[in-house]
Amino acid sequence: MHRGQRRSPHMGLMLLASSLFQVGLDNIPPVTLGVLALNAYLYLFPAAPLLKACVSVQQAYWYKDWRRLVLSPFHHVDDWHLYFNMVSFLWKGMKLERRLGGAWFLYLLSVLSLLTGVLYLALEFLLTELTDDQSYSTACAVGFSGVLFGLKVINNHYHPGGVTHVMGVPVSNRYASWAELVLIHITAPGTSFVGHLAGILVGLLYTAGPLKTAMKKCAELVSSSGFSSRLGGSFSSFSSFSSSGSSGYRGTERDHSGNFQHSPDYTRAHTAPYTGGLTEDEQLQAAIRNSLNDRGQAQQRGAPPPYGFHLPDDASAEEIRQRRLRRFDS
Repeated sequence: MHRGQRRSPHMGLMLLASSLFQVGLDNIPPVTLGVLALNAYLYLFPAAPLLKACVSVQQAYWYKDWRRLVLSPFHHVDDWHLYFNMVSFLWKGMKLERRLGGAWFLYLLSVLSLLTGVLYLALEFLLTELTDDQSYSTACAVGFSGVLFGLKVINNHYHPGGVTHVMGVPVSNRYASWAELVLIHITAPGTSFVGHLAGILVGLLYTAGPLKTAMKKCAELVSSSGFSSRLGGSFSSFSSFSSSGSSGYRGTERDHSGNFQHSPDYTRAHTAPYTGGLTEDEQLQAAIRNSLNDRGQAQQRGAPPPYGFHLPDDASAEEIRQRRLRRFDS
């Protein structure tokens, strides 16, 4: 979630498109690709102005404008806000959708988007009551990053172990979300601390069991009503992927704050002849690096810096050279 004013340049949007094409649209699962397209579409053709899409206690609760709970996650302050959120979602979505299946992943995204907003309102209302400071009730948040924090918690749950490097400091994945929550708030004051915290808490509700159990019960009701058969039985096997172990697609993540995340059992599996020996995760990282290199050149020409995010360090020239040599050798 983010607070601020929208800027006009579309360099971030072009870099997002470049990242998608370098990864390959055929390599992106359909729900992930659809949500990316929805966010981009609503950036170009917003369903409502930002001041009428953002969510706050004042607007949603006092004035009963509940549609903001639906609109706020899918609208962004500017193209850089959209770019960094969607690049982060691209990686998380590819991993989680492959693990959970498209129908459950779409279900999970819908619940996360709604509950993150609801919990954000509850926390802001509580802060207003405790501090008697009305600024908490009028703080209006917008953006997908609250949902991203929830997805990060869930992803770390399904892929336990490993380390995230936060500002060069190794942090266990179990605590990485909390470290990034504090770091982003310090380095980017315009971001919504409470919105990100709400995402983490909703993610914990899912991984701890209560939310996932409630979702299973709802899915069972939908299945028993016959709606599942009209979807081709997509929900009928939810128990198999929601309760399975930690096996699945693993690799190296660059999260939304630009930090690398490593899993201890990272392998070079799932390669294909046309990839030059690179896994899909490595192809994605290469695409993001290329886009960020382009972005850095654009900034040197006077493009505005990203708003509310810490920039990642690009790979060294020697690393890129060695990778190219390995590809030619293969």
